[in-house]
Amino acid sequence: MDAGVKVTCHAGYAYPERPTAFTWQGEVHAVRQVAASWRTPQGKAFRVQADDQRWFELAYNEAQDSWTGKEV
Repeated sequence: MDAGVKVTCHAGYAYPERPTAFTWQGEVHAVRQVAASWRTPQGKAFRVQADDQRWFELAYNEAQDSWTGKEV
């Protein structure tokens, strides 16, 4: 998992509700769709499709208030 991921999220009743964009290796990507979301012991995680059709897993660590990600 890459720890240098920056994620913009929609936050309705709780953060993070769903990611809307993220920065991956210096490039900003809009989230085209969220295919899945689940809870880990550290926080929420998402499988998303970026605007360039690639798939990523983004995970939020609540205790560290930080994101990690990987291309899948």
